[in-house]
Amino acid sequence: MELQAKTGAAVTVSDDVFGAPYNETLVHQVVNAYMAGARSGNSAQKTRSQVRGGGAKPWRQKGTGRARAGTIRSPIWRAGGVTFASSKRDYSQKVNKKMYRAAMRSVFSELARSGRLTVVDSIPVSAPKAKELRTAMKDWDLADALIIDAGVNDNLHLAGRNFPNVSTTDVEGINPWIMLRHNNVVMTSEAVKKVEERLS
Repeated sequence: MELQAKTGAAVTVSDDVFGAPYNETLVHQVVNAYMAGARSGNSAQKTRSQVRGGGAKPWRQKGTGRARAGTIRSPIWRAGGVTFASSKRDYSQKVNKKMYRAAMRSVFSELARSGRLTVVDSIPVSAPKAKELRTAMKDWDLADALIIDAGVNDNLHLAGRNFPNVSTTDVEGINPWIMLRHNNVVMTSEAVKKVEERLS
């Protein structure tokens, strides 16, 4: 299939990557798994074996008149461990590579079908200046967009970090959540080729 580029001729892309049917259930599952993996979980407490110190027996077993004690880190002692300590919860969910790639293909295809995917020859940001990116956004007639370059572009990252409705990344940093956050996605033609290599 062909994607109409913002400047220049149309770009021919793979039907497998940009023409796949939209699988809403799969995309929802992968996005949920991505967001769950970003959760930090609750705070963990330490048991008597995890608290530092307490290796030596405080006093001998018999003859002191005091109760038996084996460690100063007992839960009944001050600064001791917690009897039923909570452990840090792991919210991450397993997603197979095949599922993840299928979800990404589904998202790219839906963006292309709905006209929300814009292809450009290059991103005209030669310096880390917001003014240049603002001019480019006006030329593309976009106000809310994710801009994807083929590789790490420091100028683009620094120029776009103050725009509330603009995110910038390279091909290695894309994920379903960030792609669905924005109304539009702008990609360079070189980034399109790299996406095809990764998802074919």
